[in-house]
Amino acid sequence: MQFVVFAIECAAQKNGINSTELYNRLQRLNLVQSALVEGYDMLHTQGKPFIADYVIETLNNWERQEKEKGGNA
Repeated sequence: MQFVVFAIECAAQKNGINSTELYNRLQRLNLVQSALVEGYDMLHTQGKPFIADYVIETLNNWERQEKEKGGNA
């Protein structure tokens, strides 16, 4: 769980986003579990900038996909 907090804090800080808001956005899409917890083995070997970029890029991609699905319904 320490890694999850670290990853969220890194991403929030790098992108000027409130960490609570970022966590809530990640949690809404189940990305805390699917991207951070399940991706721990790969992610924990990477540096802080990579982790921050990964979190934000993954979140943006999933939010965009969710928006596109909603637009097609």
